[in-house]
Amino acid sequence: MTRALIVVAAAAIVIAGCGRKHARVRTPAPVALGTTERGTASWYGHPYHGRAAADGEIYDMETLVAAHRTLPFQTVVRVRNLTNNQSVDVRIIDRGPFVKGRIIDLSHAAAIKIGLIGPGVGPVELTVIGVPAHLEPALFAVQVGAFREKANADRAQRNMMAAYGAAKAVLRQGDPPLWRILAGRESSQAAAESLAQRIRAEQREPEAFVVRLDP
Repeated sequence: MTRALIVVAAAAIVIAGCGRKHARVRTPAPVALGTTERGTASWYGHPYHGRAAADGEIYDMETLVAAHRTLPFQTVVRVRNLTNNQSVDVRIIDRGPFVKGRIIDLSHAAAIKIGLIGPGVGPVELTVIGVPAHLEPALFAVQVGAFREKANADRAQRNMMAAYGAAKAVLRQGDPPLWRILAGRESSQAAAESLAQRIRAEQREPEAFVVRLDP
């Protein structure tokens, strides 16, 4: 092979490599059956009953559904109350709870099943027992605050955009409605958690936590 041909071949390899790099496709984050998580559960009813959940389904608090920050919609989890060992299977259709330390918001019907209505909150263990047939590519962000006033939310969004390159405001209907500010746009939950740690340290936002970005 002549020197000229070697140079051309090397250049072609570099170009092809660059093409592959830019064409890399983001793949869905897998959810493994049997995955467990422990933390605090709460439940929600009015004023969200009868309104659209985050996946577009109308939330009926008398069905066995729930909200989770990061699990894909239509994931089925078994929720076991660690104080009485009662359990219930719920389907994830919504996002929340947006309170640090809580890991799942149950419907009214689900909360009754595990004796959570009286105390309102309680320690639980979640186990993934069913996964969606089709997973959307996953993106994650960090919730840095929730604001009643749109002007305050806009200011926080601009600050997060300037500091971390990406930020969005998501309206959470309620009484009152809240504007949630989500910083970052990460392709893995681990990367989002790393960003959350930075934000907690740099912005003095101890309540910052990871959430899934939905279409």
